[in-house]
Amino acid sequence: MHRMETTFAGRPLILETGRMAKQAHGACLVTYGETVALCTVTAQDRPTHLPFFPLTVEYRERMYAAGKIPGGFFKRESRPGEGEILTARLIDRPIRPMFPKGFQHETQVMIHVLSADQENAADVISVIGVSAALMMSKIPFAAAVAGVRVGRIQGQWVLNPTFQQLEFSDVDLVVAGTADAMLMVEGGSIEVSEEDLMEALTIAQGGLKDLVRIQEEFLKGVEMQAEMSWTAVEVNQTLLDRVTSMSADPMGKAMGIADKAERNTAISTLRETVMSALAEEFPDAQNAIGEMLGKSEKKAMRKQILEKGIRADGRKVDEIRPITVETKILPRTHGSALFTRGQTQALGVVTLGTQRDEQRMETINSATEVMKSFMLHYNFPPFSTGEAKPIRGTSRREQGHGNLAERAIQPLLPAFEDFPYTIRVVSEVLESNGSSSMASVCAASLSLMDAGVPMRAACAGVAMGLIKEGDSVAILTDILGMEDALGDMDFKVAGSRNGVTSIQMDIKIAGLTLSIMKDALDRAHKGRMHILDKMDAVQASHNTDLSQWAPRIITMQIDPSKIGEVIGPKGKTIRAIQEETGAQINIDDSGTISISSVSGEGGERARARIAAMTQSPEVGAIYEGTVKSTTTFGAFVEILPGTEGLLHISELQDARTMNTEDVVKKGDIVRVKLLSIDEKGKMRLSRKAAIAQESGAALAPSEPAAE
Repeated sequence: MHRMETTFAGRPLILETGRMAKQAHGACLVTYGETVALCTVTAQDRPTHLPFFPLTVEYRERMYAAGKIPGGFFKRESRPGEGEILTARLIDRPIRPMFPKGFQHETQVMIHVLSADQENAADVISVIGVSAALMMSKIPFAAAVAGVRVGRIQGQWVLNPTFQQLEFSDVDLVVAGTADAMLMVEGGSIEVSEEDLMEALTIAQGGLKDLVRIQEEFLKGVEMQAEMSWTAVEVNQTLLDRVTSMSADPMGKAMGIADKAERNTAISTLRETVMSALAEEFPDAQNAIGEMLGKSEKKAMRKQILEKGIRADGRKVDEIRPITVETKILPRTHGSALFTRGQTQALGVVTLGTQRDEQRMETINSATEVMKSFMLHYNFPPFSTGEAKPIRGTSRREQGHGNLAERAIQPLLPAFEDFPYTIRVVSEVLESNGSSSMASVCAASLSLMDAGVPMRAACAGVAMGLIKEGDSVAILTDILGMEDALGDMDFKVAGSRNGVTSIQMDIKIAGLTLSIMKDALDRAHKGRMHILDKMDAVQASHNTDLSQWAPRIITMQIDPSKIGEVIGPKGKTIRAIQEETGAQINIDDSGTISISSVSGEGGERARARIAAMTQSPEVGAIYEGTVKSTTTFGAFVEILPGTEGLLHISELQDARTMNTEDVVKKGDIVRVKLLSIDEKGKMRLSRKAAIAQESGAALAPSEPAAE
């Protein structure tokens, strides 16, 4: 067993191997604070037949890590939750570019969170553990990588802030990379400038350098395994030369076709022509020919951009595709918008719900259940790319893109106290040719404004790309699907006019320098301003009225001691109010009551009922009460639920009254004024004072109350 203890960002960091999971090809136990993650890696000895590197990353949080038993019927962990899937993607993206090209052995990375101190996140330390496990294993891996989170609290940058510190941070940025270059950026912020983000990235790069150094020191004490024997698929040079000579010029011409469908048809025709021509000479090389044609397509696209500055659809490198914006698309939804940019189109649809619609989530990172009142869901049906494929539930990609768009919109929403709705936005991607997640941000922002949600500002997003060959570099604004697939970078930036709210960067090359990042951020800012101009021309601010189909929500505060009176025995009272008014009523322990109803009238009636039940009697106020009983000296009137006062016979009317029941009888509804409350809480009421005050008449002298 080998173990190394050190500190990072003021907390103990422990790396260990040789005690757990010894049959894995590489295993590293990482402890940060009291959060513990076991990171393991394995690879098959034989390569697969697949034309890509089959890498899978699985991240699992065990509920026992936080001393909890899973909810639900079966009381055990089942399929990974959204948070686990997003973390698996976060770990996958920085390690994938570090495997050598041509390595086709199925590789699996697994991370199990064994202990959670509910202060320190397991995601960034898992990147360190996975990297160390890969470096010590027989699996080929280029260089050590690390991950670090950056926050900013009261103007001070903080590395790996705790969950508690993040609540006060305006930046939450995860950066992964080597000691010298970044491989992945993921995070959000509250309208932070590009300059501040560059400062955060610089701070992060320093943290990465320290963590890589710690990792390298740890690995010095580990018996490193010899790299496994593997060979990349050998290229038939004769075949490659034939394919290149037949496809280079036609592929270059196909790259000049702006329309995606026509371009794909031309490339498909070229593929069939080349394969048919070479089928007899190379009968067993159809797959190899297909791969070579794919590389020819990639080379032609990149060459055209670097040499001519012209992209496949005819645009310049910094040009954004034509944009159209429509709102009020659907008649019965609470808000809707259609955002189209080139051949990418997203339909945003908003639903406003009540507190009962909040999402309840189990997590090991919090002592209590987490409630979520804003959700953005992203759907990517096959027809959006002109394909017919099976639908097998929500994919990891859909969850990742939805989370990215949700993170972009979240900081711009009103506080729940000001707009007490649960908000769900669904982005239906109807066409896709690059950056449908950023189109979803735009559609979501527009649909929220159409729904009348008082957002702080409109939000737009743009995806940047990169083509890099040696020293030749081209940064692309608003990338196509082809430029994403065949390029070197997918860098998404979303935000308002005031700053960035969400950022995500993935690359396929060995690393990205800060200077390239700065250029990409600057161009993304210009692109975002252009898109916001197009959006503002159609929907410059939120609608002042909600849809007639959206619920109206009224909030009120009562004395917590009165909660029982509103609920009633076994919920009888609150159920009766809901049935009578058609409103939904939610009460929390602080006495905050939320009343929702599609009918505003029903909600107001419910509010009035609850107000009458919970208010305290006020001297001088006039109440409408029920006569509960009569006596020879007056009547007892219930002015509030459970609150009665004496209406003395002398206070019934201006004239002298000989018999109480000549004026009021049991069950009558009367208006009375509260004259006084003595030290014992007894209340003195007056009917004649209420009549006089409401009619403006003068009062006759009152008779003394009977003892």
